[in-house]
Amino acid sequence: MNKFFLTIHVLAAILCVGPVTVAASMFPPLARKMLGTETPGSPDAGGLDVLHRITRVYAWAGLAVPVFGFAVAGGMQVMDEAWLIVSIVLTLAAALVLAFLVVPAQSAVIAVADQPADVRAGVLSKAKLLSMTSGIFSLLWAVVLVLMVVKPGHTKG
Repeated sequence: MNKFFLTIHVLAAILCVGPVTVAASMFPPLARKMLGTETPGSPDAGGLDVLHRITRVYAWAGLAVPVFGFAVAGGMQVMDEAWLIVSIVLTLAAALVLAFLVVPAQSAVIAVADQPADVRAGVLSKAKLLSMTSGIFSLLWAVVLVLMVVKPGHTKG
């Protein structure tokens, strides 16, 4: 049963976390481009809507990753290992960054897509900050991936 849970855990990480990470990292440059144009309703706004939807939907689907991760860790009896505890904390941090920084900033950018240039310019700082927060989100997942592969200090075969 553990192999089944591990398979679902890895598959969910690839199919859910991957698209969220890519969509979140693609959003800021497109947002800065759209916010910098003079005319409201830029064609980039449609792309932003798609990237925002991917970020939200796949973030919810990505909850399968820790759920099946806990099932795998329980089956392997490694819940007390430092690498796993650090991975859990970093996964929680990534989820919080996504939920409270990335998604709301994306929503703020989309909300002004059809507004005049001066209103859109007011959100430009959020779009610039979004580059950093989506980068932090991606970095947290990269560290979790390394911890899952390397398992430093792993003691149980």
